[in-house]
Amino acid sequence: MASSFKLPDLGEGLTEGEVARWLVAEGQKIAEDDPLVEIQTDKATVEIPSPYAGTVLRILVPEGEIAPVGTELVLIGEPGEETPSSGPLEASAASGTGASGSSLLQGTGGGAASERVQATPVVRRIAQELGVDLAGVTGSGPGGRIVEDDVRSAAARVDGRREPLRGVRRVIAEHMARAHREVPPVTWVEECDFEGVALDALLATVVKACADTLLEFPELNARFDGDAILYLDRYDLGVAVQTDDGLVVPVVRNANEKSVDELGTEIAALAERARAGALAAEELRGSTFTVSSAGKLAGLFQTPIVNHPEVAILSIGRVAPRAVVREGAIVVRRTGALAITFDHRVVDGARAAAFGLAVIARVQSGAPQTA
Repeated sequence: MASSFKLPDLGEGLTEGEVARWLVAEGQKIAEDDPLVEIQTDKATVEIPSPYAGTVLRILVPEGEIAPVGTELVLIGEPGEETPSSGPLEASAASGTGASGSSLLQGTGGGAASERVQATPVVRRIAQELGVDLAGVTGSGPGGRIVEDDVRSAAARVDGRREPLRGVRRVIAEHMARAHREVPPVTWVEECDFEGVALDALLATVVKACADTLLEFPELNARFDGDAILYLDRYDLGVAVQTDDGLVVPVVRNANEKSVDELGTEIAALAERARAGALAAEELRGSTFTVSSAGKLAGLFQTPIVNHPEVAILSIGRVAPRAVVREGAIVVRRTGALAITFDHRVVDGARAAAFGLAVIARVQSGAPQTA
């Protein structure tokens, strides 16, 4: 009898995942623990191995679809075994109801045309967002079911070129929109003198200064938790890294316990794995504060978006030689701006400013090189 593989609970309270890429094809013979599918969550892309040996009889959820935890993704069994005629999403659409019991067979009009429309809840939501009337879309899926590409193609015919939000880009869009929607942000900016900091140690020096200063300002290493503030007793700092697929934030654990040299080595290794797409899911989870630096592309300063559910983020502006006044004289020093965006529900402006000035003082005085 064929075995179905369901989307497992990947931890961190995740309730759904996007099928980013199938690593097998229908009819392919696989062994237990062979790579089966890549699932994109709001944290990382996770490769899931097959729990069964056998032949891939039917892939039930296509690439690009978002499936709730527990959804049947694929059937694995012996060649020639009978399989259901439709997958879980298709079956819901064909029956006219989803998990909530609401109708899936709908367009924007009524009558018989509306009843003939077959589309999953995900596709209907996308159609609504793009303003596409499903009644006028011809489905290319099994049994005439309308799939995501059908909706996006219909939208593209109206105006310009549209590309589906998938993978890391979809996660970034959802994450940033949530942060912008839920967090009342304020940004504080001040100049920092980096003359005494080696450029190749700049990011690590700032991370170290932030980690040490957070010990004195616990409200910036916290969470807004409903009707309470949760103060965290660990200092796991996220470091934003730009990749070809988008921005990811790997995490340096216990940053306050490491030297600048140790932090520099670890940050470089995380960045290399991030750009190669080789980060493990746990390396992207649980940051308590984030540091961002775009190097030469940074501009004078930024107003970074808080990395929800954190309550503060620090960004480093472009560091370059500039004319400044020191002891009444104009001199050239290597300077740059530090910007801190914070959640005003948790952090008061005066405390955010005091935190920023304390970080700058540590950087300018030469942050300790040992933990």
